[in-house]
Amino acid sequence: MFAVMLRELRYLKRHKADFFMAIIAPLLVILLFGNMFSSGKAEHLPIVVIDQDQSEMSRKVIHALSVNHTLNVKTITASQDEAEQLINKTEAWGFVLIPEGAEQRLVQAQDAQISIAYNQSFFSIGNTISSAMLISTLNGMADYMGDSYLSNVIPYLDVPTPHIKISTLYNPNMSYELFLEPFMVPAVLHLLLCCCVAFAIGQEFKRKTLTEWVNSKQIISSLLGKILVYVFIFCAWTWCWMFWLAHIRGYFIAGSLSLILLAQFLLYFSYAVISSTVVLATKDLPKTFGFIALYGGSSPSFSGITLPLNNAPAFTQFWSMIIPYTPYAKLQTEQWVIGSDLLVSFIPLSILLVFSALYFGLSIRLLKKNVQEQSG
Repeated sequence: MFAVMLRELRYLKRHKADFFMAIIAPLLVILLFGNMFSSGKAEHLPIVVIDQDQSEMSRKVIHALSVNHTLNVKTITASQDEAEQLINKTEAWGFVLIPEGAEQRLVQAQDAQISIAYNQSFFSIGNTISSAMLISTLNGMADYMGDSYLSNVIPYLDVPTPHIKISTLYNPNMSYELFLEPFMVPAVLHLLLCCCVAFAIGQEFKRKTLTEWVNSKQIISSLLGKILVYVFIFCAWTWCWMFWLAHIRGYFIAGSLSLILLAQFLLYFSYAVISSTVVLATKDLPKTFGFIALYGGSSPSFSGITLPLNNAPAFTQFWSMIIPYTPYAKLQTEQWVIGSDLLVSFIPLSILLVFSALYFGLSIRLLKKNVQEQSG
């Protein structure tokens, strides 16, 4: 096995394109996503305030919107058409409409008829800005009722306004760096790993060197030697990136680091043997790369990270169950962010073991067949 690993390392040293894909490309992926999400979360998103009331209450609401770091009041206007034009040009993400007579209706215990609209075509920004606009508008109205209206109408009576405490668990700053980066980096790296493994095995068919690589009496060791080189390389880059995120950026690991590292190894190993299974079955690199793009490229979308799987079609839920990335994403969330008990993460870890064992067995069987065909 170690002889095969050394042979593969010498191959990477000689062939610059393969060296780039296996060694340099993962670093570029880490630098790209690290820089993309380094700001943490989107802030100062432009909005428009349509102030048709021109009242003290509307000024309180505008002030509350202005001091919210998530928002940036781009302009204050009385024209709804102007606000809609800015949204259509994507120069603003939403607007708050304070209609004429809103303050008067509010103090008469009627609906103030304040409305909020936002661009939901950008899902994450839409959710962020809608929450910020709603909270700021309610805070402005409560500030007006408590400090301005009631204190003047009933000056000697302390009327406390109701408060509801809302706590965000596990990601209180709503950081995209903590939410997306730990998923996107392994998602892209496992796709690169699949390509590297497929190309490495495919080159053996192309150069007709299968028997030089595989010892017919030590097929398991030969396959492991070929695959583990790439698995260890990608694991090493992932662990360097985790050190950066956990110790430099400060997103500490709440659960078991050892379990996460083991799960990452199984994730990369399972995708490596899946890739080897496909290329050994097809002996065709273009078909293998097409399968990798479909199977590995769909991992983030079908794992339930960004899009919920609740009430999803049967095919979507089935596809989610047949990709190793789904149990890995669940385990990583449980151990990195939540700090779940080890027994909770035993099920996703077991699923990763099943994927690894199943496809490794298939690869061994297909490799034996190919060696026998080439030897014969």
